[in-house]
Amino acid sequence: MRPLLAEPLAGALLWSLVTIGFYWGAKRLHRRWPHWWLSPLMVTPLLIGGVVLALHAGYRDYIGGTRWLVLLLGPATVAFAIPIYEQRGLIRRHWPVLLIGMVVGSATSLLTSWGLATLVGLDGALRLSLLPRSISTPFAMEMSGDIGGLPDLTAVFVVITGIAGAAMGDLILARVPIASALARGALFGIGAHGAGTARAHQIGEVEGTVAGLVMVLVGLLNVLAAPLLVHLLR
Repeated sequence: MRPLLAEPLAGALLWSLVTIGFYWGAKRLHRRWPHWWLSPLMVTPLLIGGVVLALHAGYRDYIGGTRWLVLLLGPATVAFAIPIYEQRGLIRRHWPVLLIGMVVGSATSLLTSWGLATLVGLDGALRLSLLPRSISTPFAMEMSGDIGGLPDLTAVFVVITGIAGAAMGDLILARVPIASALARGALFGIGAHGAGTARAHQIGEVEGTVAGLVMVLVGLLNVLAAPLLVHLLR
């Protein structure tokens, strides 16, 4: 099997089929039993990890065959512009509140990431890889590379944050009476990026639109602020 996986075309075909197939199956499973711990973002990596171990493959084998899927994250993020455009009137009316929320949320995520890294004893590239965990994957990987982190490791932190954030968002809404659709959407968009935005769309159209908006803008804000962050860390 190893010689076959060494062939670029065969490896790309195998790992792409494994990834897409497991994700499709996990989506169907989650529709039937919509528990947070059955989220496709949680189930799919575990299943893929099992296949990687069974075939005695490595991370480089897998990422080499699925790099094209990673590249699609950019266009997928840009696609959130469609519902944002449709709700542009709502955004124009509330942009000051949204701006304040994005700045505060972004600063909070960076500070808590730094504090978490300090608490568990991470330093160097590991600490820098953790900092962009609260923004969507394309922006997070770009920012991680700019500040000296490991982009691939950052992607793992982003997925974990998204799953945990979406689950915690549901718990917060169940216990805190947040009447504003704007606030509910911002909660998921800032706290859980892509996974949170998907959950927000399930709650309502306005929530999903606002979540997508703040997810994209917080990502841009962090990428633009990366040089300043590097200067402060030195």
